[in-house]
Amino acid sequence: MKRSAYLINTSRGPVVDEEALVAALQRRQISGAALDVFEHEPPVTPALLAMPNVVMTPHLGSAVPETREALANAVADNVQVASVVESVAVF
Repeated sequence: MKRSAYLINTSRGPVVDEEALVAALQRRQISGAALDVFEHEPPVTPALLAMPNVVMTPHLGSAVPETREALANAVADNVQVASVVESVAVF
């Protein structure tokens, strides 16, 4: 990565080795990072919390109405399927 690059991780926490990220930031190998997920959640690598060139958010990547509605629909569908399976199992 170029020194002017910013690492952005909104996928899965373990994709990024946070200790290596801290080292790269301290050595100015990259300019900064934005993280919405963390390697070992819920704890966050302490050094990242003190870095002014790191932005962290608590899983806000999915906080849009469309995603939340899809999640609610999936839960409702699962509850409906579970109730049907349970009633069939009783007979």
